[in-house]
Amino acid sequence: MSGMSVLAYREPVQGPASSSPKTPATSGAPAAPASSREDLLSDVDLARFNALLQGSLNEPFSLLGPHCHDGNRLSLRCFHPGADAVRVKCPRSSKLLTSLAQLPAPDGSPSGFFVGVIADITREEAATDYLFEVDWRQQDGSIKVQTTEDTYAFGLLLGELDLHLLQEGRHRQLADCLGARAIEIDGVPGTRFAVWAPNARRVSVVGDFNQWDGRRHIMRLRHEQGVWEIFIPRIGPGDVYKYEIVGPDGGVLPLKADPVARATELPPATASVVADPRPYHWNDDQWMAERARRQALDAPISIYELHPASWRRVLEENRRNLDWDELADQLIPYVQQLGFTHIELMPVMEHPFGGSWGYQPIGLFAPSARFGKPERFAAFVDRCHQAGIGVLLDWVPAHFPSDTHGMAQFDGTSLYEHADPREGFHQDWNTLIFNLGRNEVRGFLIASALEWLEHFHVDGLRVDAVASMLYRDYSRAAGEWVPNIHGGRENLEAVAFLRELNQVVAERCPGALMIAEESTSWPGVTSDVVHEGNHHGLGFSYKWNMGWMNDTLRYMESDPLFRRYHHHDMTFGLLYAFSENFILPISHDEVVHGKRALLNKMPGDEWRRFANNRAYFGFMWTHPGKKLLFMGSEFGQPDEFDHDQSPPWHLLDEHGGHSPGHRQLQRLVGDLNRLYRDEPALHQRDCRADGFAWAVGNDSVNSVLAYFRYADNAAPVLVLVNLTPVPREFYRVGVPPAGDGRPGFWREVLNTDSAIYGGSNAGNMGGVPAQAVGWHGQDASIEVTLPPLSTVILRQEG
Repeated sequence: MSGMSVLAYREPVQGPASSSPKTPATSGAPAAPASSREDLLSDVDLARFNALLQGSLNEPFSLLGPHCHDGNRLSLRCFHPGADAVRVKCPRSSKLLTSLAQLPAPDGSPSGFFVGVIADITREEAATDYLFEVDWRQQDGSIKVQTTEDTYAFGLLLGELDLHLLQEGRHRQLADCLGARAIEIDGVPGTRFAVWAPNARRVSVVGDFNQWDGRRHIMRLRHEQGVWEIFIPRIGPGDVYKYEIVGPDGGVLPLKADPVARATELPPATASVVADPRPYHWNDDQWMAERARRQALDAPISIYELHPASWRRVLEENRRNLDWDELADQLIPYVQQLGFTHIELMPVMEHPFGGSWGYQPIGLFAPSARFGKPERFAAFVDRCHQAGIGVLLDWVPAHFPSDTHGMAQFDGTSLYEHADPREGFHQDWNTLIFNLGRNEVRGFLIASALEWLEHFHVDGLRVDAVASMLYRDYSRAAGEWVPNIHGGRENLEAVAFLRELNQVVAERCPGALMIAEESTSWPGVTSDVVHEGNHHGLGFSYKWNMGWMNDTLRYMESDPLFRRYHHHDMTFGLLYAFSENFILPISHDEVVHGKRALLNKMPGDEWRRFANNRAYFGFMWTHPGKKLLFMGSEFGQPDEFDHDQSPPWHLLDEHGGHSPGHRQLQRLVGDLNRLYRDEPALHQRDCRADGFAWAVGNDSVNSVLAYFRYADNAAPVLVLVNLTPVPREFYRVGVPPAGDGRPGFWREVLNTDSAIYGGSNAGNMGGVPAQAVGWHGQDASIEVTLPPLSTVILRQEG
């Protein structure tokens, strides 16, 4: 058997396939010499030829492409099943070099396998400088001629360093290595495909360009790393593809989407799409230069969480979701109006089932096609940054869905997931769990995180379901989980992965946030990974304070008459408030699945529900910790979150006959955000114990809380919270004297009971003077009016 031609490596750009209907040239074409036909047959390995026809050939370069034949002559072999004829031309002169003969299949039918010899031409000229002209007969009898280079004339594609880093799980730009990369090799536009499938017998790229025939573009296996690769000329951005994989048992698997695809078809279609490789031109230099300061622990961070598909559906067009450009047009001014510093998008990575809200993703490198092309997502982020708004994404490395076109049993084995269902199957969500003990899987996930942070300039990731990753027995009964190597329940591989992830992000993306949704008491979630030379924390920037959320919502749901018995629910969080860097989350999880919308968690009639909601927001925005609020809650959406419906924006129509309480609550949220941003005492020491002090923490009988917030070189703020419908006059609170030693004055800067927010307008108009009366261990005190169901905020003045 003649050896395969090994061509010099040529750096792989894109371009459309060239095909044109015309009458093929039949005169003047040198045909394969009749005497050589037997030679051609004898030169072909019939076992491999039959394997190609049967779809079991796994070494395509051993059969197809250019091969040495009798000295300076080259044997060319290609596979175009269904073609009438194949000719070989010189691309520069258009000279016809030869016509290829089609060998018959074993049953005598046309095989689609064409063979021919180029005579009197050097190997270098032929191997790098010939084109195939392929005749395809159309239904009307006409001939369509396709012109293309020979896929199997191209040499090795991926460099050894790429493969080495991939195998070690340290390839940080994985989508530039694996997946579909529109590139150019020696001036030939096309797409380089590469996929990790070490246990497959065969992998092929299939799409409209080859009639989804897995025999047409069989990939080359790079054996040590288990990576398959191929360059297909004249395939470019917008072309749709999947992988056809033959598993280790010889069976053909369901067609697979590309795990590292940067673009996808619009669901419910499931194919991958070759992405446009042209870089996006960013206009956010100022934001990126200021980001670390804007996202520091002492900065005001107030996050508006939303489900982008349902935030504002177009009712007139069958309730379709907005695309990225429309979302930027409408969302950015709304967020600016309300004063939020950041938005957090529920997962936008491609996912097959919209009802998962994105939390069961398959395309961890691709923005969902539901909202437009990837470059429009980049433009959306860019516009947010230019408007001074940070963009956070929910990101899901804990599990993935079992859809057959996805990563499940990707090469016929448990490649991305654990094989043992006690480790690899999540019972709560019927999903599969990533095998974080595998280098390639860890590297895949870290590269996914970096894709969003680096390629799309995203400002941070909120890592979903961290608690389910940290514990091997999470939501499992005895006997349903596998202990770690020490016999414990801690998932040591997940711990190592999270530490590596956060270290890599900190090194490569300074100022980016990594936020943990973690609901247990695991220590050191936001502590440095390495402290004094020892592995210590997980390295996150922030952690959602789920305990605070659960306790305080439980309190607010209780009747004010009985709140005195649950006072600790409002104060307990301060015992651990500074053990981590916390975000206070009122997220989508709190307003679904029968939990009721935030407004309707509150007891009482309509006025009291709104008053409770306002008081709670006042408490939340003045409590240590950054803020997060889910869409609809800012104006008192009465119904639970429904991904098929938008929040009821019509309730904000002042001429619609609806309660003004919705508009008034929305106004309060905007004012709280502005006050939080403008008052250093309310944000500068959010994560420091010296930023908070109780004034009154034990008045459970009256359900009253009073506390101070402090900042460097700024006036302190006093917060007074009355969580009963009973107004309290002449309520005395001890306060520190002013800087000059005088009692000072306390200016009322916000009152949730103000008439502009729908309250009773009780309070302390203008503020109150302090008196030289010692109280609560302070040298001075003030007498204040506490409106019913309210939070009052006062700032000290000299």
